[in-house]
Amino acid sequence: MDTRIPPLQALRAFEAAARTLSFKSAAEELHVTPGAISQQIKALEAQLGVPLFVRRTRAIELTDEARAMLAPLRRGLAELAAAVESVGHGAPSGRLTVFAPPSFAARWLVPRLPRFTARYPDVDLRLATSLKTIDKRDARESLGTAQSAPEADILIRFGRGDYPGWIAAHLFSPSYAPVCAPSLLSGPQPLREPGDLRWHPLIHDDTVPDLEDRPTWLQWLALAGLPDLPMQRGPRFDDAGLVVASAMAGQGVALAARPLVSAEVAAGRLAEPFALAIPSRFAYFACLPATSASRPAALAFRDWITAEARPEAAG
Repeated sequence: MDTRIPPLQALRAFEAAARTLSFKSAAEELHVTPGAISQQIKALEAQLGVPLFVRRTRAIELTDEARAMLAPLRRGLAELAAAVESVGHGAPSGRLTVFAPPSFAARWLVPRLPRFTARYPDVDLRLATSLKTIDKRDARESLGTAQSAPEADILIRFGRGDYPGWIAAHLFSPSYAPVCAPSLLSGPQPLREPGDLRWHPLIHDDTVPDLEDRPTWLQWLALAGLPDLPMQRGPRFDDAGLVVASAMAGQGVALAARPLVSAEVAAGRLAEPFALAIPSRFAYFACLPATSASRPAALAFRDWITAEARPEAAG
């Protein structure tokens, strides 16, 4: 294999095509023709000596070699872009608009923002919350394209990570565990083992529309070996923040994302009665539209939030 570094243009074409699984989408993002993308990919494959895509009639698929190369290449391109931008434009500055899911913004992002503003004092950050940043079954119903959210420089998405037209950086995939007010651990029917849930209302989170795509009480109980445990009727909320508030008020037991309630557990406002947690099929992603991909402030925020999320991703 030729070990010389391939042309940057070919690497960018490959990254865009691999991320979108579409030569057409990659061409639109890079403002070239699909034929130009195809030629760049063929040249890259010839230099590497391996195929990168399986070309089918109406779709393309990544080969194993392409999958192995994609993540390191993305990191390299991001670092290269950040280095060039920092030299060419100085310290990041100007207005930066970030959209995020409400509960993520309130419980995870806002407590960390002082570190960003201290590091980048010339960035005028505007944080907006929207439930549209949470995937629906058809991603096109939410913020599926850059044109759908022209005001956003960064979107924090909670979903599957398949966002054509966006440059998505994985943050973390939360696990879900039961949480409750500490008083429920020593009340008339204390929570000591999962079976004790039969005596307490279960609080339900309807924030993510598709039941099969998020952990539910039925799934957690099955994992705990209690698939037939009768569940008392409990309140339902379409805002994860209200779910946590209800649990802190002692109104029942909630199934909550651990990273979003860790501060409340550490402060003693919530308790985690059982160590058992269930992973989510969704993850949080920091997404840049093509229009923000060269903005120093957007790149700085993406790199900062990715670093802040590393402990959650590792845990």
